[in-house]
Amino acid sequence: MSAVGIGGVFFRANDPKALQEWYRKHLGLGADDGSPWMQQAGPTMFMPFRRDTDYFPEGKQWMINFRVAELDHLLSALRDAGIAITTNPEWDTPETGRFARIHDPEGNPVELWEPPAE
Repeated sequence: MSAVGIGGVFFRANDPKALQEWYRKHLGLGADDGSPWMQQAGPTMFMPFRRDTDYFPEGKQWMINFRVAELDHLLSALRDAGIAITTNPEWDTPETGRFARIHDPEGNPVELWEPPAE
């Protein structure tokens, strides 16, 4: 038998309720009643990195990557909400798609990925 998908992402937070609300408000994850987020089918990467990677901040054990549609529209809404965004043209390729990075209110890195059009 093998895994067939990700069943959840669980991590510690200083203020779990406020952090859950931030993810719901800005990225549409979950609902007020705690019901599960029903994601669209598509590719999911599972990739351990070397401990000395500079792909995400030192001192953070993980970085979550969300597959998104209409990245430009989402980035505009995040900027309007005062959320700092990092982009780098070197991250984007026709083969892999487009990327942006933000941090949640507790400093956890979040990568946003718009896959290439099929």
